[in-house]
Amino acid sequence: MMDLMRPDDLKKISNEAEMAKAQEYIRRARKQEEEQAALREAFMSREIGPEAYERVNAAVCRAAEQGSHQVQIITFPASYCNDGGRRINNSEPDWPNSLEGFAKKAYEFYEKELKSLGYRAHVEIIDYPGGMPGSVGMFLKW
Repeated sequence: MMDLMRPDDLKKISNEAEMAKAQEYIRRARKQEEEQAALREAFMSREIGPEAYERVNAAVCRAAEQGSHQVQIITFPASYCNDGGRRINNSEPDWPNSLEGFAKKAYEFYEKELKSLGYRAHVEIIDYPGGMPGSVGMFLKW
């Protein structure tokens, strides 16, 4: 004959289940943090490749054929800016100084290769999760 479970046994089962859920949450959170750190590192170390000219030409031609006068060239988290996107959000004239990593390299490419051709660069915060700057869009206009 089987004994009936006691309330203390049920509490133990419940506590073990809650502990397992908490450990799974912590494991997932750590994995997500590691993935975010890897993405950030990849963005910060990425270089402008030799195919950049072809890619720019293809993108602007495609946009022009569709009647557009701009193309979004990159999107990145505002947290990748050294001020969290504050200068971009406030349209401050020195916003390029807030760029880091690949965004900075992309802007330098614009300054060196595209500005003299008549292109203009524009950046803006494109979403506000929780009321805070989320993603930055960098656009090339003509």
